[in-house]
Amino acid sequence: MPSFTDISHINVKGGDGGAGCMSFRREAFVPKGGPDGGDGGHGGNVVIEADPQLSSLIDYRYKHHFRAERGTHGQGARKHGKDGADLVLKVPLGTVVRELDAQTQQPVYQIADLTQPGERVIVAPGGIGGRGNIHFVTSVRRAPAFAEKGEPALEHWIELEMKLMADAALVGMPSVGKSSIIARISAARPKIADYPFTTLVPNLGVARTKDGTRSFVAADVPGLIEGASEGKGLGHQFLRHIERTAIILHVVDLTGGYEGRDPVDDYHKINAELAAYAADLAVRPQIVVANKCDMPGTEEALQRVREAALGDGHEFFAVSAVTGMGLNDLVETTANRVAELRRDIQASAPAADFNAVWERTRQRRDRKITIIPESRGIWRVSGGAVERMVVQTDWENPEALAFLQHRFERIRLEEKLTKAGVVDGDEVRILGYAFNFEGAGARKDEYAEVSDRGDEVLEEFEEED
Repeated sequence: MPSFTDISHINVKGGDGGAGCMSFRREAFVPKGGPDGGDGGHGGNVVIEADPQLSSLIDYRYKHHFRAERGTHGQGARKHGKDGADLVLKVPLGTVVRELDAQTQQPVYQIADLTQPGERVIVAPGGIGGRGNIHFVTSVRRAPAFAEKGEPALEHWIELEMKLMADAALVGMPSVGKSSIIARISAARPKIADYPFTTLVPNLGVARTKDGTRSFVAADVPGLIEGASEGKGLGHQFLRHIERTAIILHVVDLTGGYEGRDPVDDYHKINAELAAYAADLAVRPQIVVANKCDMPGTEEALQRVREAALGDGHEFFAVSAVTGMGLNDLVETTANRVAELRRDIQASAPAADFNAVWERTRQRRDRKITIIPESRGIWRVSGGAVERMVVQTDWENPEALAFLQHRFERIRLEEKLTKAGVVDGDEVRILGYAFNFEGAGARKDEYAEVSDRGDEVLEEFEEED
């Protein structure tokens, strides 16, 4: 079996946050020392990073569970716990990262599309460390007897899908000579044989012009058949690798292969499959390459394929992978077209810090609050940030529960619940906890002066609203 994997499902979990410490100074001659509990350390993140040196997801073929380091607990004397180390998982350029549904293992939404060297995305953020009791001092509460628990980190499944980052893709029916062409124009050495589906994995090769001034990356994509866009043959496995290419080199066998197929019919069938798989592939720049033109009796087929290609507005080249005829001109033209397309893309695409883009997207998902009715009079509240507030609370401590109420007020949860239709007496559930809703109205907030170190999420909610 070839050591090539282009799609993997893995389970990732950030490190749990350490618990904050509830402690008071105890020193000689200091009979009433104040609170001095340290903060728990943050858990490490699981990070996906694009590495141009990798060409496959083979590292995730057999190992599927990845965990980052947890943060340690805070201690007295204001000793903060140590943050857990991040776990960085390397993937090839062109990897798409998606969230998977826990039950169906089907993609739910796209997390990131890593196309730049060194581009990163956090897929499993570490749990936030709990704050020690030194943070909960107010003018009216001088000795808070509670601290926050560490946040348990999220564990979930994600999908890694690699799509080749090539400039040109050689596509066509099986055994039309794609591997022979890429072997002739580059240093790639794919398996070549006289039977269909010799190529079972995509092959990459760098083709250079004769004077060496220009080059492009070409991908030899395994042969397609009619119905490939519906998953027949190896269609879905390899059509994904054509999506990113700037230009398509459509290879047609003038001899019709062993089955004696009509070359023009092959040409139309492959174009139909490309368009059915992704609409933009129908308008992707395409060069039609008529291969095996050195074979006797192909003159009539050559003329018909040329007319079909030119009629569709595509450039046309007659080549022979065996003799090398026409390949230099093909490489020269393809290199020119690729260079033009690169310039157009660079001119139209604004510079962006993709790492910051993916992180902002993740934070927006984290701040979102969803309120849905589970049954009559029972409501479910979900969302990363609001759930974090709940799990960090010591529900056995009345002071901690009062502070949780303060945090709910800061994010205007009561207002959101009322707007969703929740009325007094309804049951509101968050994770495994439940409480009865009571419209509180204005009340004195004894925690209004609480220090918000590490509580940035509250301000983010305010900005969002």
